[in-house]
Amino acid sequence: MMGHKNTFLLVLVATMLMANEALGAQHVVGGAQGWDQSTDFNSWISGQTFQVGDQLVFKYSSLHTVVELGSESAYKNCDIGSPVKTMSSGNDVVKLDKQGTRYFTCGTLGHCSQGMKVKITIGSNGNGASSPQSTPSSSSPAAISAALTSQSFASFALLIIVAFSVSTMLSLF
Repeated sequence: MMGHKNTFLLVLVATMLMANEALGAQHVVGGAQGWDQSTDFNSWISGQTFQVGDQLVFKYSSLHTVVELGSESAYKNCDIGSPVKTMSSGNDVVKLDKQGTRYFTCGTLGHCSQGMKVKITIGSNGNGASSPQSTPSSSSPAAISAALTSQSFASFALLIIVAFSVSTMLSLF
């Protein structure tokens, strides 16, 4: 009987960990336009809130790259000389794994100075959006759609995890 209780506890802990992971939102940087020079990143970011566990998804053409910068100074000056990370797959996912501020820009010559950069502030309880300039703006339909899609996916994933866990627990007894 003690074995069933230990297994039940293990399944419960695993379910909680998976549920926490499933609840993280996915933010497609730039919304429907993606990571592109034509995107108004100030407008996009004004409708976003970033939390630990969320993911940034950079979707872009071969004309661009994603460079993560290590400081506010490098971000402001578009100094890509000492990047934290450089990505070029066209579909890069960055996990927001701790609170703080992260800086991203395009590595293509001139794109950063033309505004192709984002400053992401990650909060632990949903209070963390920041941008190059604080320009208030209403959320675009694309941003709203992306947020709803992300929430729907997270809800569906959580439902599957709970159903699996309940099924597993019932099979133990």
